[in-house]
Amino acid sequence: MVSTPPFLVFVRDRLGRQFRILPWLLACVLGLSAGSVAAASLYTLTGRVVRVADGDTLTIQVQGKAAHRIRLASIDAPETGHGRKRPGQPYGQASRQSLAALVAGHTVTLRCYERDHYGRDVCDVPLKDGRTANQVQVATGMAWANQQGGGKYLRDPHLLDLERQARAWRAGLWKDANPVPPWDWRWKCWKALESGASSPIC
Repeated sequence: MVSTPPFLVFVRDRLGRQFRILPWLLACVLGLSAGSVAAASLYTLTGRVVRVADGDTLTIQVQGKAAHRIRLASIDAPETGHGRKRPGQPYGQASRQSLAALVAGHTVTLRCYERDHYGRDVCDVPLKDGRTANQVQVATGMAWANQQGGGKYLRDPHLLDLERQARAWRAGLWKDANPVPPWDWRWKCWKALESGASSPIC
């Protein structure tokens, strides 16, 4: 048997270690890059709340700029009515009034994640007491933690605990025996009525 010269053994061992380490280093670099991109994608908006459309949608006026429509991140509030084929849900107006009581007329600095396909900024709405309006809406039974699409829109997992507490205390919409999540209402009620079918839930 021909033995491998010592210097080639050294090179082979060194290269072996390097190639074993390479995937780990690559994963670390990619992980750091992804984290940096995610952090960089966050942005803030500061403005005065000039309209509250429903329990999870409002409009702010940014000084010197156009108004921004805001969709509260991580929550979904009961729907308000939009004509005969899009009836509102129980607690839809109560949810709107609840959000208005928290933020209407206030100047707020929002933590935003992205724009949705309707052109709305998707944001958390911090309050002076350290909570967010998003959290208060869920804690008081005025909105669901948004679990549509398997929870892909849920950026604040703490909302799940707040929802469980609200449900246990029968707060707000949880006074009803079987409240219908808005994402089901839009599909099973609105879509059915728009197609001319009847719907058992509305």
